[in-house]
Amino acid sequence: MPASIHAAASGSPTRADGRASFQKARRRASVQALLLALPLIVFLLSTFIAPIALLLARSVENKEVPASMPALSRALDAWDGRGVPDEYIFALLATGLRDAQQSGQLGTVARRLNFAQPEFRSLLMRTARSVRDETPPAWKPALIELDERWNAPETWRLLKRAAASPTPDYLLAAVDAQVTPQGNVAFVADNASIYRQAFLRTIAISASVTLLCLVLGYPVAWLLANLPATSSNRLMLFVIVPFWTSLLVRTTAWYVLLQPGGVINGVLMGLGLASHPLPLIFNRTGVLIGMTHVLLPYMILAIFSVMKGVSPVYVRAAQSLGAHPFTAFVRIYIPQTLPGVGAGCFLVFVLALGYYITPALLGGAGDEMISQLIALQTNTQLNWGLAGALSAYLVIFTAIFYFLFNRIVGIDRLRFG
Repeated sequence: MPASIHAAASGSPTRADGRASFQKARRRASVQALLLALPLIVFLLSTFIAPIALLLARSVENKEVPASMPALSRALDAWDGRGVPDEYIFALLATGLRDAQQSGQLGTVARRLNFAQPEFRSLLMRTARSVRDETPPAWKPALIELDERWNAPETWRLLKRAAASPTPDYLLAAVDAQVTPQGNVAFVADNASIYRQAFLRTIAISASVTLLCLVLGYPVAWLLANLPATSSNRLMLFVIVPFWTSLLVRTTAWYVLLQPGGVINGVLMGLGLASHPLPLIFNRTGVLIGMTHVLLPYMILAIFSVMKGVSPVYVRAAQSLGAHPFTAFVRIYIPQTLPGVGAGCFLVFVLALGYYITPALLGGAGDEMISQLIALQTNTQLNWGLAGALSAYLVIFTAIFYFLFNRIVGIDRLRFG
């Protein structure tokens, strides 16, 4: 009798039954692990993922005019955009302004339209006061007589775009572009650009800080990785201690040290190295010093974690075969640490992209980073749509740089790993 038939006849478990039991146990363990992690997942979704998603959604939302004046928005959506609308749409405008004023939404509508054209708020407020006090036989000639701008096709095209949702206007404005009356996308001149220059400045500052952290952090990481364990642990405290200090406190300390009458300028002038105070604050120099000091530990720890796993046997073998110590270090040791270099550079670069406090305190008028402009739109201008668009581009840049760093590190691992 075959073994399988004998096992089935005798009631003993087969290999298939054992495999099914094992898979069932694994599924049970996976469900238990998921249940244990569920509170953390819910917390991250509600406090981190959801706010980011809502802010990014603001970059294409355009709810102010459609929510406050729905009938006018539907009529403008059906309008072909040629010339000036007819009496029906003018009447809907008057009714919509009156209803928005009564419901308290007129200020929201006026602020939204003022983002596109600064004079539009005064136009709407003046028109709303007029339609509240009188009801003419025909609204079109009455509103045109009130303000000649209602007879301009550009005014109605702008109102039509403000009544459409979703809209690309915020995404275009975030790169200093807009839709022309002819329907084309036009960029402002480079000398009048605000956000494109801010993006380029942010990338340049982040790249400079990353390079400085790499130059300063690589020797420190090598020293920590090659010292005896006792000495290495003691020196590691100097790398970790800054994490226990508030970022605002560290930046404020540099604010005091870098002043014209601060400690650094006082030491330089006392040693005769400078005849007058050096400009170390409210410029790019202050920003680079402050950000490098804050982000340097991230670079050191990322490279150190890889260096601890690099065996010194390879370098000694190269030297025993006649290689110069410098050549062995450059061609044997450094390639093995490139994954740590790539991880450290990516970490520092991405953190620097979104920095706000240090550039705001130590930088000047020409050192505004994109995070400062996002804060300006959310706190002062209350333009959440433009803030969401700037944030969306920042997320896109981060994803692009992650892909580039990942490709570089992956190639290096294949070549030297």
